[in-house]
Amino acid sequence: MLRRVFKAFHYRDFRLLWFGACTSSIGTWMQSVAQSWLVLTISGSAFLLGLDGFLGQIPIVLFSLIGGVIADRIDRRRVLLGSQYVQMTCAFVLTVLLLLRLLDHRVWPILCLSFVVGCAQSFGGPAYSALVPSLVEKEDLPNAIALNSIQFNLARVIGPMLGGLALTGLGAAWCFGLNGLSFVAVIISLLLLQVKFAPQNTGDSILTGVKQGIGFIRRQGAMEGLIVLAFCMTALAIPMLTFLPVFAKDVFHGGPTAFTILLSCSGAGSVAGALIVAAFGNVSRKGLVALVMLMLLGCGMAAFALSRSLVLSCVILFLSGAALMATFSMISSLVQLITANEMRGRVMSVYNVAFRGGMPLGSIVTGYLVPIYSAPRVLAVNGILLVALAAYFLVAQRRVAAL
Repeated sequence: MLRRVFKAFHYRDFRLLWFGACTSSIGTWMQSVAQSWLVLTISGSAFLLGLDGFLGQIPIVLFSLIGGVIADRIDRRRVLLGSQYVQMTCAFVLTVLLLLRLLDHRVWPILCLSFVVGCAQSFGGPAYSALVPSLVEKEDLPNAIALNSIQFNLARVIGPMLGGLALTGLGAAWCFGLNGLSFVAVIISLLLLQVKFAPQNTGDSILTGVKQGIGFIRRQGAMEGLIVLAFCMTALAIPMLTFLPVFAKDVFHGGPTAFTILLSCSGAGSVAGALIVAAFGNVSRKGLVALVMLMLLGCGMAAFALSRSLVLSCVILFLSGAALMATFSMISSLVQLITANEMRGRVMSVYNVAFRGGMPLGSIVTGYLVPIYSAPRVLAVNGILLVALAAYFLVAQRRVAAL
């Protein structure tokens, strides 16, 4: 069983990238815990908390399509290295600002740095997504994607735990500083990779490259449905994670510890979901499985919104995290398997625009609605909408379910 779960670790370059990315993801989640709590503490505003999430994700919408074209024309490893350098610098700048007490009663520097990090990720994301399939054989790609989900969500468990301990015991500056150091691991891993990408020689403009990627998607039938699902899933589901500080503070009347527990339970569930997907490997009817998991995710969100018990909420978050990751892994595998390698950067950039672009929209809309209707009511409606979306693709629009 374990051999099947970790099958993609047989490939040296994938192993290197996995461990490097895992380390940097842990650091990123440590900073996320500290940054969310810091923004809420300084401003006392759920809207500004949502705005921080919006500014960190909106560059994905603005620049990912350009990043996808670049990922198909330049060595993808070089693009990724540039992205890591920028994110590392932003983490250290935030550390210095906090140590010099320049963030007292000021949220705007945090918001600006969130936007810069988002810009770096808009170029690094398509390059990373396009690089992974070149590290493993095609039949092992679903396993590699599931293992990538495991490292991301393992970081969601370890990162918040360490971040919560560092935040309460040492202060937010330590979370930001340790995040900056964590990028060293992924930079070293990228420098050691042996697989290289030989870009196509083309005189086409970036706009032409973008049009080619969109045209490829439109010719693939079910691909458009997968893009829509990716967008709606993140727009409706991710606010449950973004606004966990509000639930910890206002619903459960706790502090950073309660927030860390909630976030860690969600991350642990995601790891469990990714492990299950990795164990089953290249299963048939991925589209049907993704839609069933999406429906379960919506039910879990609605149940979490109605719960007033911290223990019950932790259980629901665990199950919802597993459903979220199973859905994500299945949709990502389908997109990667359908896509030709020479188009991978452009197609994955469109996918990233949809997947990551739903996050800022969901954050800003939810941040606006929460003060009016309360966080539990807004998230309950989001969960119901996810159930309706899954039901539509299961009953009316059958292309995805048939994959």
